[in-house]
Amino acid sequence: MIRKTEEKVNAIALRKQGKTYSDILRTIPVAKSTLGIWLKEAKLSVAENRKFTEAKRLASLRGGQAKKKQRIEKQQKIFLEAKSKIRSLSEYEFFLIGVCLYWAEGTKEKEYRPGSQVAFSNMDPKMVILFLKWLDIICKIPKNMITFEITLHESHRERLDEVRRFWSKTTGFSVSNFSKVYFKRSKIKKTNRKNVGEKYHGVLKIRVRQSSDLVRKIASWSEGIFQEVLKIKNK
Repeated sequence: MIRKTEEKVNAIALRKQGKTYSDILRTIPVAKSTLGIWLKEAKLSVAENRKFTEAKRLASLRGGQAKKKQRIEKQQKIFLEAKSKIRSLSEYEFFLIGVCLYWAEGTKEKEYRPGSQVAFSNMDPKMVILFLKWLDIICKIPKNMITFEITLHESHRERLDEVRRFWSKTTGFSVSNFSKVYFKRSKIKKTNRKNVGEKYHGVLKIRVRQSSDLVRKIASWSEGIFQEVLKIKNK
């Protein structure tokens, strides 16, 4: 009984120091329900309550930082393990990647609009770089056959020079190649879009002059890939 009384006194003292239930239970190994009864009987002063609230806030902050660190470490591990699966690409594999990329993001020829040019739009700089490299290495398209268009939200009009410099640096083309700009108006004052900060550089459209034959080739290559995929059987 004396021991329980001492434990109760010590538990209340620790609580007044701002310790949490978990902190106290690590020092005084009693049932959590028992600890709850003891602490309910303890009347904390305003100063003691303030100290406990601050200690609880700091403990929560430390817990959040620890979880963030664990999440980042786990994320980095996943990235490294996944990246290690990618081997050196052959030219043929790069050819297939480019075809599929255009298949997903490029303009297709329509029956009611024959003679379409190659046109690829994206806001991801890495996809833009990949596609331009594909045009150069695989399709042997000269630089002077490539043109660009930027579509930018109206609210970023004042950043136009910055946006042009960004795409110039990304693509390796002169800033003068990015003179054609379309501004997108929004009737909604508030938006849930995340691409509204300084990292937003609009959508870049890459066009290839006199490329209707290439559009048709890409369509045929895409169909060929699809037909080969249908032949793959589950093991």
